[in-house]
Amino acid sequence: MAIQVSPGIHVSEVNLTTSVPAVSTSIGAVAGPLNWGPANAATQITSEVMLASTFGNPDSNTANLFFTAANFLSYSNNLQVVRAAVTGANNASANGMAQVINNVNDYFSGSVYNSTLGLGTGTNPFTARYPGTLGNSLGVYVWANAACWTANSTNTADPLYAFANYFDYAPGTSPVVSATTGFYPPDQIHILVVDSGGKFTGTQNTVLEKYQALSVLSDATTPNGSTNYYKEVLYRQSKYIYWSGVPQTSKVGWGTKVNSITSNTSITNDGNTMIANISATPSFSGGTLGTATLGDLQNAWSVFSNPQSTTISLCMTADANSALSNYVVHNIAETRTDCIALLSPTLANTLGTAGDSNQPVTSIINYVQSMGAYSSYAVMDSGWKYQYDKYNDIYRWIPLNGDIGGLCAYTDNVKDPWWSPAGINRGTVKNVIKLAFNPSQSQRDSLYKAGINPVVTFPGQGTLLYGDKMMLNRPSAFDRINVRRLFIVLEQTISAAAESSLFEFNDTFTRSQFVAQIDPFLRIVQGRRGIYAYKIVCDTTNNTPAVIDSNSFVGDIYIQPARSINFIQLNFVATRTGVAFSQVMGQF
Repeated sequence: MAIQVSPGIHVSEVNLTTSVPAVSTSIGAVAGPLNWGPANAATQITSEVMLASTFGNPDSNTANLFFTAANFLSYSNNLQVVRAAVTGANNASANGMAQVINNVNDYFSGSVYNSTLGLGTGTNPFTARYPGTLGNSLGVYVWANAACWTANSTNTADPLYAFANYFDYAPGTSPVVSATTGFYPPDQIHILVVDSGGKFTGTQNTVLEKYQALSVLSDATTPNGSTNYYKEVLYRQSKYIYWSGVPQTSKVGWGTKVNSITSNTSITNDGNTMIANISATPSFSGGTLGTATLGDLQNAWSVFSNPQSTTISLCMTADANSALSNYVVHNIAETRTDCIALLSPTLANTLGTAGDSNQPVTSIINYVQSMGAYSSYAVMDSGWKYQYDKYNDIYRWIPLNGDIGGLCAYTDNVKDPWWSPAGINRGTVKNVIKLAFNPSQSQRDSLYKAGINPVVTFPGQGTLLYGDKMMLNRPSAFDRINVRRLFIVLEQTISAAAESSLFEFNDTFTRSQFVAQIDPFLRIVQGRRGIYAYKIVCDTTNNTPAVIDSNSFVGDIYIQPARSINFIQLNFVATRTGVAFSQVMGQF
């Protein structure tokens, strides 16, 4: 406490209630090319419906990644998705001008948002929110003066009649402007976003978004105090477009402030020239998807490289090639040490090579051995499954690693991370028409020796994950999924708890407090069958004077992890009548 220099009473609080924080173990992660949505930024997805609405429906180029994500979400509801920013991908725009805005950071870091009157392109005021050909389906109608809207909304023969009547009244002066200034400049505009090509909704010219009576004044607000500035409202609310430049340099007054309005202020609006292709059927153009390079895909996965900025635990690689799989294993999972990478062989390997009697086992094992991705942070399954694609009304082959990640998340939910996700109780794979490869017992033996977990369909039991090995090529305490995930939980949880000891004195009190923090947690894990035994050493035997003088602190935690049963031996012994069982017990 503080040293007092005069008589008085000093009251202080001492907090000895530090506890062990919980860590999340069920957050999935995928990265790769998708048709829509923010690129090179992690987005939390909680359902397949949200996945499709955020990143677009799958096609032949994106189906493997999309359904890997969707399959995971059939077991869990917490997935981080990164759409790859692909080389050659452009945002569609009102005039087809090439522009790349991958995510919100791009929108603000460039000159797009900060453009002011007279500095924009003059012919490209709206851009699709994300890169890709899907943006070519968008169109925007704008009514920037009362005369324009009135003409459209009263003439039934006008091609814009139906669209203009989505609004209740003509654009005019915002009430907050007239109330604040006492003047009546026409600052309002109406904006309508439509699916002119029908790619988003399936029906051409479907209205997607309506923005009524927005203001062209930069600090204009609604009656409830929220912003009403048109480009700010579009940024905050639109799922489809950004404002990306001023309409024309002749638009007097756009972007000025409410308090700058005087009796001489003129705000010039001309709805018919608001965008270059305002017409009965406007549509954007110039949107491209590009072709993903290995560097593009690695950059997408690198969004997950910093554990301080993203929390994940299950990295599902979809149909990644060996180079990308290696990157995820060594540059993400092993570097972070708080997650595992889930991999599948290629579909070609799973189908095998004609003429080889040991196919496809040989192809799968050769592929795994050639990858160089052996790690106690990697899990390899045995193949692909055939499932229905409701978005395109076809069947597709999809890699199984999304399901294996989902089974880990499901196991976390019904048990704990240190339980095996394999077998009848927790290892049932969903949405399977058939497997590309359904290994026999002898084939499973060969795969398991190579660190590959078989996925098997058994008559009457369904399709099961039938192994729980990590992708290691040597015996280790960490060669099982449940043990690796147990230590991830222990290391992350105890490390977080140890932060409360930073900058404290390395003395008996701090060391005792550290032990008192983590001992109850380890007792809970032991009680929930995660470990057989443990011991915590944090005293003068490992915190020697030399350690203390180096401003260090040492805590040794010894763990005996629980082991999952992989092999069961059942002996049925028939005896002669009259033989006592005690006579033969233990002889077999």
